[in-house]
Amino acid sequence: MWTPTEEEKYGVVICSFRGSVPQGLVLEIGETVQILEKCEGWYRGVSTKKPNVKGIFPANYIHLKKAIVSNRGQYETVVPLEDSIVTEVTATLQEWASLWKQLYVKHKVDLFYKLRHVMNELIDLRRQLLSGHLTQDQVREVKRHITVRLDWGNEHLGLDLVPRKDFEVVDSDQISVSDLYKMHLSSRQSVQQSTSQVDTMRPRHGEACRMPVPHHFFLSLKSFTYNTIGEDTDVFFSLYDMREGKQISERFLVRLNKNGGPRNPEKIERMCALFTDLSSKDMKRDLYIVAHVIRIGRMLLNDSKKGPAHLHYRRPYGCAVLSILDVLQSLTELKEEKDFVLKVYTCNNESEWSQIHENIIRKSSAKYSAPSASHGLIISLQLLRGDMEQIRRENPMIFNRGLAITRKLGFPDVIMPGDIRNDLYLTLEKGDFERGGKSVQKNIEVTMYVLYADGEILKDCISLGSGEPNRSSYHSFVLYHSNSPRWGEIIKLPIPIDRFRGSHLRFEFRHCSTKDKGEKKLFGFAFSPLMRDDGTTLSDDIHELYVYKCDENSTFNNHALYLGLPCCKEDYNGCPNIPSSLIFQRSTKESFFISTQLSSTKLTQNVDLLALLKWKAFPDRIMDILGRLRHVSGEEIVKFLQDILDTLFVILDDNTEKYGLLVFQSLVFIINLLRDIKYFHFRPVMDTYIQKHFAGALAYKELIRCLKWYMDCSAELIRQDHIQEAMRALEYLFKFIVQSRILYSRATCGMEEEQFRSSIQELFQSIRFVLSLDSRNSETLLFTQAALLNSFPTIFDELLQMFTVQEVAEFVRGTLGSMPSTVHIGQSMDVVKLQSIARTVDSRLFSFSESRRILLPVVLHHIHLHLRQQKELLICSGILGSIFSIVKTSSLEADVMEEVEMMVESLLDVLLQTLLTIMSKSHAQEAVRGQRCPQCTAEITGEYVSCLLSLLRQMCDTHYQHLLDNFQSKDELKEFLLKIFCVFRNLMKMSVFPRDWMVMRLLTSNIIVTTVQYLSSALHKNFTETDFDFKVWNSYFSLAVLFINQPSLQLEIITSAKRKKILDKYGDMRVMMAYELFSMWQNLGEHKIHFIPGMIGPFLGVTLVPQPEVRNIMIPIFHDMMDWEQRKNGNFKQVEAELIDKLDSMVSEGKGDESYRELFGLLLLEKVEQETWRETGISFVTSVTRLMERLLDYRDCMKGEETENKKIGCTVNLMNFYKSEINKEEMYIRYIHKLCDMHLQAENYTEAAFTLLLYCELLQWEERPLREFLHYPSQTEWQRKEGLCRKIIHYFNKGKSWEFGIPLCRELACQYESLYDYQSLSWIRKMEASYYDNIMEQQRLEPEFFRVGFYGRKFPFFLRNKEYVCRGHDYERLEAFQQRMLSEFPQAVAMQHPNHPDDAILQCDAQYLQIYAVTPIPDYVDVLQMDRVPDRVKSFYRVNNVRKFRYDRPFHKGPKDKENEFKSLWIERTTLTLTHSLPGISRWFEVERRELVEVSPLENAIQVVENKNQELRALISQYQHKQVHGNINLLSMCLNGVIDAAVNGGIARYQEAFFDKDYITKHPGDAEKITQLKELMQEQVHVLGVGLAVHEKFVHPEMRPLHKKLIDQFQMMRASLYHEFPGLDKLSPACSGTSTPRGNVLASHSPMSPENIKMTHRHSPMNLMGTGRHSSSSLSSHASSEAGNVVMLGDSSMGEAPEDLYHHMQLAYPNPRYQGSVTNVSVLSSSQASPSSSSLSSTHSAPSQMITSAPSSARDKYRHAREMMLLLPTHRDRPSSAMYPAAILENGQLPNFQRALFQQVVGSCKPCSDPNLSVAEKGHYSLHFDAFHHPLGDTPPALPARTLRKSPLHPIPASPTSPQSGLDGSNSTLSGSASSGVSSLSESNFGHSSEAPPRTDTMDSMPSQAWNADEDLEPPYLPVHYSLSESAVLDSIKAQPCRSHSAPGCVIPQDPMDPPALPPKPYHTRLPALEHDEGVLLREDADRPRGLHRKASLPPGSAKEEQARMAWEHGRGEQ
Repeated sequence: MWTPTEEEKYGVVICSFRGSVPQGLVLEIGETVQILEKCEGWYRGVSTKKPNVKGIFPANYIHLKKAIVSNRGQYETVVPLEDSIVTEVTATLQEWASLWKQLYVKHKVDLFYKLRHVMNELIDLRRQLLSGHLTQDQVREVKRHITVRLDWGNEHLGLDLVPRKDFEVVDSDQISVSDLYKMHLSSRQSVQQSTSQVDTMRPRHGEACRMPVPHHFFLSLKSFTYNTIGEDTDVFFSLYDMREGKQISERFLVRLNKNGGPRNPEKIERMCALFTDLSSKDMKRDLYIVAHVIRIGRMLLNDSKKGPAHLHYRRPYGCAVLSILDVLQSLTELKEEKDFVLKVYTCNNESEWSQIHENIIRKSSAKYSAPSASHGLIISLQLLRGDMEQIRRENPMIFNRGLAITRKLGFPDVIMPGDIRNDLYLTLEKGDFERGGKSVQKNIEVTMYVLYADGEILKDCISLGSGEPNRSSYHSFVLYHSNSPRWGEIIKLPIPIDRFRGSHLRFEFRHCSTKDKGEKKLFGFAFSPLMRDDGTTLSDDIHELYVYKCDENSTFNNHALYLGLPCCKEDYNGCPNIPSSLIFQRSTKESFFISTQLSSTKLTQNVDLLALLKWKAFPDRIMDILGRLRHVSGEEIVKFLQDILDTLFVILDDNTEKYGLLVFQSLVFIINLLRDIKYFHFRPVMDTYIQKHFAGALAYKELIRCLKWYMDCSAELIRQDHIQEAMRALEYLFKFIVQSRILYSRATCGMEEEQFRSSIQELFQSIRFVLSLDSRNSETLLFTQAALLNSFPTIFDELLQMFTVQEVAEFVRGTLGSMPSTVHIGQSMDVVKLQSIARTVDSRLFSFSESRRILLPVVLHHIHLHLRQQKELLICSGILGSIFSIVKTSSLEADVMEEVEMMVESLLDVLLQTLLTIMSKSHAQEAVRGQRCPQCTAEITGEYVSCLLSLLRQMCDTHYQHLLDNFQSKDELKEFLLKIFCVFRNLMKMSVFPRDWMVMRLLTSNIIVTTVQYLSSALHKNFTETDFDFKVWNSYFSLAVLFINQPSLQLEIITSAKRKKILDKYGDMRVMMAYELFSMWQNLGEHKIHFIPGMIGPFLGVTLVPQPEVRNIMIPIFHDMMDWEQRKNGNFKQVEAELIDKLDSMVSEGKGDESYRELFGLLLLEKVEQETWRETGISFVTSVTRLMERLLDYRDCMKGEETENKKIGCTVNLMNFYKSEINKEEMYIRYIHKLCDMHLQAENYTEAAFTLLLYCELLQWEERPLREFLHYPSQTEWQRKEGLCRKIIHYFNKGKSWEFGIPLCRELACQYESLYDYQSLSWIRKMEASYYDNIMEQQRLEPEFFRVGFYGRKFPFFLRNKEYVCRGHDYERLEAFQQRMLSEFPQAVAMQHPNHPDDAILQCDAQYLQIYAVTPIPDYVDVLQMDRVPDRVKSFYRVNNVRKFRYDRPFHKGPKDKENEFKSLWIERTTLTLTHSLPGISRWFEVERRELVEVSPLENAIQVVENKNQELRALISQYQHKQVHGNINLLSMCLNGVIDAAVNGGIARYQEAFFDKDYITKHPGDAEKITQLKELMQEQVHVLGVGLAVHEKFVHPEMRPLHKKLIDQFQMMRASLYHEFPGLDKLSPACSGTSTPRGNVLASHSPMSPENIKMTHRHSPMNLMGTGRHSSSSLSSHASSEAGNVVMLGDSSMGEAPEDLYHHMQLAYPNPRYQGSVTNVSVLSSSQASPSSSSLSSTHSAPSQMITSAPSSARDKYRHAREMMLLLPTHRDRPSSAMYPAAILENGQLPNFQRALFQQVVGSCKPCSDPNLSVAEKGHYSLHFDAFHHPLGDTPPALPARTLRKSPLHPIPASPTSPQSGLDGSNSTLSGSASSGVSSLSESNFGHSSEAPPRTDTMDSMPSQAWNADEDLEPPYLPVHYSLSESAVLDSIKAQPCRSHSAPGCVIPQDPMDPPALPPKPYHTRLPALEHDEGVLLREDADRPRGLHRKASLPPGSAKEEQARMAWEHGRGEQ
C-alpha cells in the first residue's frame, strides 16, 4: 500500500538504478530525488533533473536529507535544509561537469586541468562544510575559498556572474536594483582579484579608510653547506635597506655546530623566523636579506699556533645577501615556501668587515672572495599578508615550529593599542685605541653588561638576536690586529620598565693575545647611563663615550667610583670641576662610539611631554607647556594618550577662563592626530576613554563656547588653519560635549537642560551661518566650509543621544538648506556638499522614516538641481542608490508610498533626461574613439540605469495613475513616452550590463515589460484615433521588437535547469511582450498602413525567435499587412519586396529554421485561403517558403565547415532563384558578388569573371546615373560597366582564359573609339595583343571532367538526386577528385558501379556519390579539323565552351569467344548534355539530358584503325613540313608502336574476328563495313611505308639498328597480311619490291613467335625500343578505354595465372589522357570475360609506360593475354605523364649507346619554362635514356610515386627551332573506348604553373658538344634505300609548302658530334601519347574522300606513281 511520506521528502542517489522494474525510475549516482510516497522498501517520486517523470526506486539506494516542504500535497515544493552555499556548489559542479568534458574535446587542455583541480578543491571544501566540525571562523574561511573558486570557474567557462553578499547568493527580490548592481560590481571585482591577485579597490563614499595590510617574511634555514670551517658558527639574518644604508629589522640568530647542524638538538627543523610588520612602502624599498656568519674558535682559522686551543673568540667569517625585489614576484605568485641558495663570501680585509654586505650588493668584487663553490646557505622564504592574528589563524603549522618573531627596528606603520614594547637597540659602532707601545696592533674584544643602580648586573637583559635566549653579558667579535675596529653590530636590550631608571651600560675593552697563554688583558672601559637627569631616555643618536684606563687588577665592585665621572662630552660640560686624582683616568686619545634607538610605549625621550604630564611641578609654565604640545611626535602622544587627556581636562577644570582656549586647541590637535592612518587604530582607545575614563562633567560648556567662537570668527579671519582643524575634529568634540553633558546631567539630575539645548541651537545657527557665507572669493573660507561639511554627518549619532529623531532631522534640514544652490558655489564645493548629503543619507538618522519625511525633500531638491545641470553625476547616483536601498528595505512601512510618490515627481523625468544625455555622449565617444569611455558607460550609465529601474520597480498602480494624470497636455505625455521608450531601447541596444550579469539583465527585462504594460494603455487611449502619432507608436513597436530579440531572453540556448529557474520566477517574458505587441497592433485599426513596409523587417525578426508561442502570435500580422496593402493599393508588392529582402539578411544572420518555414507557410496559407486575393497570396507564400528553403541551405553551407564547392553550388542555386522565380534584381546582384568573392577566394578566376559578367550584361553603355551600391560609388552606368569590363578582363587573364577576354577587349575598344579616347584605346588594344601572344606562348593545362551523381535525401536541397559534371582542378585526377568529394560529404558512400540507381537509393535517408570521368565533346569541331591551326589553339577549344560529355562502357553481347573476345565486345556510349557550358559561373553544372547509343565491335575496330591512320598521317606531315625539327624520337616511337603491335598480334585479332567466313556469313549487312576496315588496314600499311621513308631520312646513325628493326618488323607485318592482300608488299614506298594496289584478299597472319622474341638480344635496339615504346603505340589496351601504352611486365611482376597479369595491368595502367584526363580502368580477367565488371578500387597509379626486363619465356607464356590488351580499342584520350627511375651509370658514365641516344634526345635546346609539364604538354618529344637501360637483375626497376608535388619532374628540352607543339590538333589516338567509365581513381599529374622558377639542373647545364638535332639534311652516313621510288616520294613531300618557325634568338647551335664531358644528371621523362577527338573522327568518316586505289607495278617516277602520290597528299590535305 503506497502511503504519502511525512519526513522522507528529499534524498541523494548513492547507487545508480537502471529502472529495471515496471514504473522504475532510472537514476544516476549523485542525482537528487523528491519523494512522494513509500511502500515496503520502495519510494515513489521524481528526479529533480526530470520533474515531470514519476517512478519507483529502492529506498536503500537513497540517502535521505532534511528538507523544508512548502505547499504540501500534489504541488508541494521541497528545499533541502542545508547551507545555501552547499546547494550552490552541488548545482554548479553538475553544470560544470558537461562543460569540463567539452574543454578536452576543444583542445583547451590547460583550462581542462585547471578546472579539474578547482572542482576537486570544491568537492573537498564542500565535504568540510558538511562535516559540521568547523569553528565559525573556519566556516567563514571555507566559504570564502568556495566562492572565490566558484566565481573563477564561472568566469572562465563563460557562465553567469553570481551576485553575493557575505558569500551567500542574494535574492534579487529582497534588495533594490541599485544594491544588486553594486553587488554585481563587487562580485566582478572579487573575481578579477582572485584571478589577478590585486588587492586594491577604489574606496567609495561612506566606506571607512582601509587599514594598510602588513606584510611578513617567513624565513627558514634549511642548511649551511661548508667544508673548511670546522668550528661552531653563529649566523645572523637581518633585513637591510640598501638605499638608506641601514638595517631595518632585528637580527635572527641561528647557532650551528661544526658539522653544520643546530647546536641545540631541539632546534632541528626549527631554525625559522618571522620578520614582521613590513608595510607596502617597505616592500617597494630596495631590501636585502643579509646573513653574517661569525665563527667561534681560534684567532686564525688555519694557524693552530695562534692562541691556545681552549680559548674561543667570536671571529668574522663571511656574509651572504639576497635581493627581495628579485624574488618578490615569484613569492607573491607562489603563496608557499620557496627555496633559495645564498652564496657565502669572505672579506679580503677584516677592517672592512662592517661594510662587507654593502660591497657584495654593489658587486665590489675586489673586496670579497668566495672560499669555494660549496659554501652556501640554503633558506626557504614565504611572503605572508595580514595582521598577526590572521597569520596565526591561517598558518598554525608555522607557529608550531618554535618560530622566532623578529620585529622591525622602531614602530610599524600602525601602532596597535595594547602593543607594549620597551626595547632599546644599541649598535656597537666603532672604537679608536692606542697601540700601547706594542709593535703590532691589538686584537680588541668588547664586553658589555647592563647594571642596575645598586651595581647589580641585570640578568637576561641582552639579546644578540631573536631565536636564542637572552644573556647577561655580551662579547663582541674580534677583528685581528686592528686598533680602530668597526663592528656595526646591533644588540637588543629588553630591560624591564621598572629597572630602566638608574640602570647603566658598562663596556670593557680587552686585548686578546695570540701568544701561548692567550690571556685577555683589560686595558680600558666606558659606560653610559640609560636615562638622563631630566627623566628622559637616552636619545636616538650616535654617542661618543669617554674611554677610561684600567687594568686587570681594577675592580668595578664600587660602581659609584666611576658613575660620578662624565661618560661623554655632554656629560663633561655639565660637571666641569672633576678632580684629577681619581682612580680612573680618561684616555684622551681613545674614544668609543655607540648609537641607540628606543622603541618603547612606556618611556619617552621627549622633555615637553614629560613637562606636561608633570605640570603641577611647573604651574607658571603651563601656557608654554600647552603651546609646545604640538611639537611632540605623534608616537609619543598616542603612547601616553590617556595620561595626556586626563592632564588636559584637569588643567581645564583648574582654570577654565585662563587655559580654556589652549586646552581646546590641544584637544583639537590630538583628535586630528588620530585621523592619521598611522594612528587610526587608536580611535577605539579614544572612544573607550570617553566612555569609561572621561570625567570632565563641566567641560561641555567651554567646548561649546570655544567651538561657537571659532565658527563666528570664520567670517572675519584671514588665516583659518586653526578653525579648519576644529571643524575636522567636530566628531570627537561632540562626543566630549555629549558625554560631558550626560555626566553633568547624571550628577545634577538634569539641571540646566534648557541652557544646554539653547546653546546647541545657537551652535547650529553658527554652523548655518558659516555655510551660508559666499566663499567664491575666499579660498580659506572655502576650505573651512568644506571641513565643516565633511565632519557634519559624523555628529548625528551623538545628537540622537540628547535629542529626538525629528529634532535632529530639523537641525540637519536647516543646515543642508542653508547651503547655497549649485549656481552660486564653485565645483569643488559642489562635490563636498554632495558628499556631505551622501553621508547624511548613509547615516543611521536617515533610516528612520520620521527623519526621512523631513530630510528627503531637501536631498531630492539638491540632486534634482545637479541632474538638471549634469553635474557630479557619479556622487548623485551613489546618493540615489542609498536612498533606493533604504526605501526597498523599508517597503513594508506605510510611509514608503508617499516617499516613492515624492521621488517620482522629483526624479523620474530628470533621470530619463540624464540617461539620454549620458547614452548619447557615450555613443558619440564610441564613434570617435572606437572604444567605450569607461567613466561614461560602465560607471555612470550602470548607476543611473539601476536608479531608474529601482524607482520603476517601487512604483505601483497608484503611482502610475498619478504620474499619467499629472501631465498637463498630450505633448508632455508624448515627450515622456518617447523618452522612456528611447531609454529602454538604448538599454537593450547598448548592453549596459555585461553578458554574464544574467540576474541583472532578467530583472531589467521584468521591470521593462511591467512598465510597458502600464504605459501601453495610455498610448492606446491618447494616440490612436484622431490624435494618432506615428513617432510614439513607432518607438513603442521598436522597443517591443528589441525586447523580444534580447539575447538574455533566448532561453533555448541555456541549460534546462537554468531555464526552469527563470520560467518559474519570471515566465517567458518574450511571450508576454508578444501578446502586448499583438494587441497594440490590433488596436491600431486603419493606421496599420503607416507601418507598412517599415515594421515588416522588425516583426519578421520577432517571428524568427525560436519560441513557438511567439511565432504563432506574430506570423498572422503579415497576413494583416498584406490585407491592408491589398485594400489600399490593390496589391501587396511592398510587403512582398520587404519580406523577401529582410528574410534574406535575417536568415543569413542565423535566424530561422526548418520548423519556422513550415509554420510560416501553414499559418499564412490558412489565413490567405479565405481572402478574395487568395491566388496571388498563395503564390507569394509558396515562393517565400521555397526561398526560405534555399536560404536555410545557403546558411547551413556558409556557417558550417563546408568546402568552397558546396558554398558555391548553394550560392548559384539561390542566385538563380532570385533571378528566375521571384525576379529580385538587387538580391540577384548581391549574390553575384558573393559568388564572385567565393570564386576569388578559391582562385577560380575564370568562374569569377563569368559571374561578374552576369552583372555586366545587365548594364548598358549609357550615361544614366547609378546610386551607391555594395562597394560601388555613385557613378554613371557607363563608368560602372567599364570598370566591370576591366575587372572581368583581368580575371580572365588570371584564369588564362584569354579567348573569353578578347571579345570584351573589342567591346571596350569600340566604346573608346566612339569616344575618341585614344589613350584607353591604345591600352586595350595592347592588352588584346598581349592575350594573343599568351595564347600562342603560354602553356595551359587541359582539365579533367567528372560526372558526379548525388543520391539520397540527406543531400542539400540543391543537390538532392541530381547529377552534375564538374570541371576538375589543375592536375586533379579521378582518385583525387573522388577523395575531395568524399571529404566534402563525409557521410556519403561511394557507389561501386556506373549504373543508374534505383528508387530505393533515391528515397533513402543517406548520401550516395557516383563518380566517374567523362570526355568532353567540343562544339568547335571546325577549328579542330583545320590543318594549320596550332595545337595550343585547338587545345583550348577541345575543353572550353563544352556542353556535351560522354563516357563509354564495354560489354559483351551474346556468348563470349574465348579465343578472340573482340567478336562480341560492344561499347555502350552515354552522352550527357548540361544546362550550361563549362566553364561558366560554376565549376559544375547539372546534367539536363542523357543519350545512350551502342557501338558494334566492327564499328569500334573501324574507328580504332582510322584514328591511328589519321594520327600517323598528321605526324608524318609535321616531319615533312619541318614542324617538328630534328628530333625523330616521336616518329620512332609511333612507328615502332604500330608496327610492333601489328607484328605481335594487334591487327591480326581484327582479321581473326571480322574477316572470318563465319562472321561474314552471320553478318551479311556488315559487308560494307568489313570492306572499309580492309581498306583502312591497307591504307595503314601504305602510311607506315611513307613514315618509314621519312624516318630513314631523318634517323641518326646510332639509331640505325632501330630503323633496321622497324624495316624487318614491317616486312613481317606485310607478310602477315599478304595472304589477305597479295599485292601488299609492293604497296609501300618503304618496302622493297613493286607497289601493289589494295583490295586483295588477306591471308592468315603469322605473328612473331616466342622463339623470335627470344632471339632478340636483351639490350638490342629492337628490344629496347619495344620496351619503351610510344604510349599510344598499340591499337588499344584491354585494361582501359583510354589506355595508350603497350606494356611488357618485368620478370618478378609476372604471375603464374592470367589473373595476375590483369592485376598488374590494373596497377600499371592508369590510362592516361592527353594533358590531364583521368582514365577509367576496367579490369578483365582472362578466365572470366566480363569487360563491364569495372573496379572502383583506389589503386595507386603507375607510370603510363612500364619498362620490361623480362626474359622472353615469361612474355611468351602470356602472349595471348597481351595480345588481347593490344587489341582493346581506345577511347579518345590524351597521354599521361610518367616518371622513371634514374639511369644506371657504368663506371660513373652513361653507356655509349645511351649517351648517343641522350644527345639525340635532348639536342641543344633550352629547358621549357615549366618543370612540371609533361612532354606532350610542352610539345617536344623524346625518348629518355632510362627507357633503354635496365639493371641485369630479375626484378623490374621500381617506379617512383606519381605525384608532381613531391617529386619534381625535370623538363625535357624543346628543339631549338620548334616553339609549336609537334602534336597537331588533328593527330588521332586509337579511339573507340572499352572502358566502363568508372575509374579506379588513378591519377596522372601534370605541371600547373606556366612560370616555374628557373632551374639549374636542366639541360642548360649540359656541355656544348651535344648533338644538334637541326642538322637533319646532312646525315653523317649514306641512307639505305629500300625502294626505287623513295627519293621521288621524299622529294614530293619536300615540295609541299609549310609554315616557317624560326628558332628563339637565344639558342646557340652546338657541335654535333662531341659527347658530353661529364655524364649529365638523369632526368625523369614523360613519353607522350597521340590522340584525336572522337567528334572529329565521326565527321571525317562522312566527309573525307577515300584515297585512290593504285595499280600493281609502275616504273619509278612514272605518272602512276605521281598519281598515287597526289592521291595520298590529297587525302591528307582534305583531312
